[in-house]
Amino acid sequence: MKRTIRTTVLTVGALIAALGLPAGQAQADPIAPRVDLRVLVVSDGGPSTDAIAAELDAAGTPYTEVDLTQAGRPVIDAGFLADTVAGRPRAKYQAVVLPNDNPFAANSAEMAALAAYEQTYAIPQVDAYTYARPEAGLQYPVYGGYSGSVDGVQASVTAAGKAGAFAYLDGAVPFEDNDPAVGESYAYLSKPVVGADFTSYVDAPIPGAAGRGSLVGEYRHDGRRELVVTFVYNQYQQQFRLLARGIVEWMTGGTHLGASRNYFAVHVDDVFAADDRWNTTLNCTPGDVDCTDPNAVPDPIRMTPADVNHAVAWQNEHGFTLDLAYNAAGSVDQREDNNGADPLADELIADRNQFRWINHTYTHAFLGCVQDTSVVPWRCATNPDGSTRWVTRNEIADEIATNRVWGQTAGLPLNNGELVTGEHSGMRVLPQQPVDNPNLALALGDNQITWLGSDNSREPGQRSVGGATTVPRYPMNVFYNAGRAAEQVDEYNWIYTSRAQGGSGICEDNPATSTCLPAPLDPATGYAGHIVPLETRIALGHVLANDPKPHFIHQSNLAEDRIAYPVLDGVLDGYAALFADDTPVVNLRTSDIGTELKRRAAWKNAVTAGQVTAYRIGTSVTVQAPLGVAVTATLPTGTTLYGTAFGTAYAGARSGWTPSLGLPLLFTLPQAPAAPAAAAPDTARVTRPAPDTRVPAGVTDPVGQTATG
Repeated sequence: MKRTIRTTVLTVGALIAALGLPAGQAQADPIAPRVDLRVLVVSDGGPSTDAIAAELDAAGTPYTEVDLTQAGRPVIDAGFLADTVAGRPRAKYQAVVLPNDNPFAANSAEMAALAAYEQTYAIPQVDAYTYARPEAGLQYPVYGGYSGSVDGVQASVTAAGKAGAFAYLDGAVPFEDNDPAVGESYAYLSKPVVGADFTSYVDAPIPGAAGRGSLVGEYRHDGRRELVVTFVYNQYQQQFRLLARGIVEWMTGGTHLGASRNYFAVHVDDVFAADDRWNTTLNCTPGDVDCTDPNAVPDPIRMTPADVNHAVAWQNEHGFTLDLAYNAAGSVDQREDNNGADPLADELIADRNQFRWINHTYTHAFLGCVQDTSVVPWRCATNPDGSTRWVTRNEIADEIATNRVWGQTAGLPLNNGELVTGEHSGMRVLPQQPVDNPNLALALGDNQITWLGSDNSREPGQRSVGGATTVPRYPMNVFYNAGRAAEQVDEYNWIYTSRAQGGSGICEDNPATSTCLPAPLDPATGYAGHIVPLETRIALGHVLANDPKPHFIHQSNLAEDRIAYPVLDGVLDGYAALFADDTPVVNLRTSDIGTELKRRAAWKNAVTAGQVTAYRIGTSVTVQAPLGVAVTATLPTGTTLYGTAFGTAYAGARSGWTPSLGLPLLFTLPQAPAAPAAAAPDTARVTRPAPDTRVPAGVTDPVGQTATG
């Protein structure tokens, strides 16, 4: 069954009557309407609308969600979409996201209201995932198109896409194929209906046929504009992450609250110190409290001057700066044992300005409860009265201060407010230590620490520890106790294979948090063939998700086989192949990351509480937020805030934060937002024979209707 909606382009004045607004509120043309900077997301509970909502969430772009599957949901009618404010017509939403081109029943009053609203206020509509059909400007796939898996397909941004909302991409849009045994992506590839005003922005070769089919394109009809997306996705898949920015920029015309950038920072822990090596025979790490075998002899891994030179050269090649979290006692001990010589420290200090530096405490001591290592796993030692025995305030403060003074004496360019404790200790560690060491916050205050690194796998949220705020860090699965690829693979097999396969069985004992490998990895090929691609994909996923949190590895991973670099190369080289030069990786230091996360939290709270007002009237954008809450926005190049250029350039726009005094901020756009001119006709498309637009028998589209022919 096909559904047809009859629509008419209305003037603002006519809309007042059509929507049933009070007659006394009508304003004569040419008064520009007010358009609120908020997106309407109409969801059916599917992954595609959820993905777009997640993108808006991450950027800080306000939206209202209506879930069609929920009883008691709001009815989408004229009053829900528009009204008047101070006599001026107001569009409550700057864009509409639907699950498909029409998720309502035939002759739906709600779809009619949406269509009239979009026509009147020039509001774009995104069809999050729809079947290729004439109602969406596309031929049915059976007419020279394709429907099916697109796992591993190399899609591309078209010339029109590069000239528009997807200009931040270099061109390639690879679809994931992470498991050949699992279908991960499904799509309809189709060409536009002859005569349709349809411009493809992302396309791919049509299997078994000539030409290319659209995956993302703009369909103009009846005074409306739709972004037609014909592949299904979720918020984590790389193909969506690559296109998410463009979808938002298209539907908002590049004018919206919130901002999105691609961040990557890498902390290298334990610099100057040595890390204990995994023993492939004992399946433990001599030197660790859990390695109790009497034959366990520590075999430390420590960088060399050549490793420092390699790190500097690597940074210069990639235009990237590593953050070195250092333990000065490692060098002090080295000099004591070697008649004052420590070539590694000499080289690092000589190249100190090539890196950013973070205080990692003097000896890397555990700063939580005093550990009782007479049992495995360890437990917190107790006082005679049964209370927990804590590392003292003075001990913690000395670890911080002594390391800082050593670093200052060595001339390291420090930010004294940044700290990462050894093993993120002092903060709660489950199950042994469910609360912070009460002395930690006091010692942080003694040393004016404002930013404290935490483990994102334990605590993904930012929180306060006394006067400091945490900066969650992603642990990379490149192990601290591995300097060689074979060691990494051996330990990886121990953790991720079952007991029957010679592993520890940790994976089978914890199926909710870990997945067992189907078979042990080959020591010779497992690192490059399995671990590197997997870790690259995970880290690149964070980069593409507007997530500024840093990743952390260890100095051992820059030594010997230098096993960290293949993963880092995979992230940075992979990124460079996908994005245009005006959309670089943003490489922030810890304090800047902490500030970004803290601003986002305050902004999200204000938006959720309904304390942010933002709207556009012609070339003016007005935003008001509570006192002390910084405002974030993405606006066209040339936008000014009281005569001064706003934000910084990124991905072809201007974005950033600006302080709020609790008063309205007035931005001036370079020109009135307008829909781009219609694309020139595709001559190849026009000369093709007209298709049969009847729905083929047996075809089911995402709307849930089955055609009868």
